[in-house]
Amino acid sequence: MTEPAAVRVRDLRKRYGRRMALAGVDLDVAAGEVVALLGPNGAGKTTTVEILTGHRRRDAGEVSVLGRDPGRVGRSGPAARWWQSEIGVVLQEVADLSELTVAETVRHFARYYPRPRDPDEVIELVGLAERRRTRIRRLSGGQRRRLDVAVGLIGDPRLLFLDEPTTGFDPAARRSFWALVRTLAAGGTTILLSTHYLDEADALADRVVVLAGGRVVADAPPTALADRAGRRVTVRWAYGERRVEDPVPLIAELASRHGGAVPGLTVTRPSLEDVYLELIGEKA
Repeated sequence: MTEPAAVRVRDLRKRYGRRMALAGVDLDVAAGEVVALLGPNGAGKTTTVEILTGHRRRDAGEVSVLGRDPGRVGRSGPAARWWQSEIGVVLQEVADLSELTVAETVRHFARYYPRPRDPDEVIELVGLAERRRTRIRRLSGGQRRRLDVAVGLIGDPRLLFLDEPTTGFDPAARRSFWALVRTLAAGGTTILLSTHYLDEADALADRVVVLAGGRVVADAPPTALADRAGRRVTVRWAYGERRVEDPVPLIAELASRHGGAVPGLTVTRPSLEDVYLELIGEKA
């Protein structure tokens, strides 16, 4: 028997006043899969994550996270405690316990879970071993984000939500964080990652779900989106341009028309970023 989906969403809807944040989103995340929610700011990524983790109520739709409806789990009781212990959450805004050290913070949160991971092991895993005695207020932005991940991991979750975890990171810090996510995925953790960085989704995800205007506009592995990019070519010359799948016949026609040399001829294949910008309705 196949294991049920870690996340299953059907026709998810959420409105803020006159703005429709989510307009009928369908989403599946299989156990052990890394799925990236990709989209511009305001696309509905954070709202989706907040609903899936029980931090925000939905207006309509069906939601199942590890077999439970997060809107009905509640805050107390055995069922709620079990469900909360099985998920890890790293939101954009995290409570700042600035006077505690890294080790004190991780050990504090470990006490909330029935079977926590070893705090020292988690601190090592997120790359903060040399900062275990450092107070949070003295950490860099990237180090604080790593601490957020440590708190999300301390309960040994089956499912980890990461909401734009590398916003504000410098390139080196982002690459280091990617290595951490790959380590977690290799260990079997199911991960739903929301991001507005195309390269991050391409580097980490088994599947990319592109949100725009509160709707899913693409759902495919990164390689499939890349293949989609490679099928279309823009041929430009001094007097016009055309988009074609095979440029050879057009170039031959133009060469015949212009006596061999085509003035201003260029042939451009779109990048994965071009496809993404088209999907979200922006011009490259």
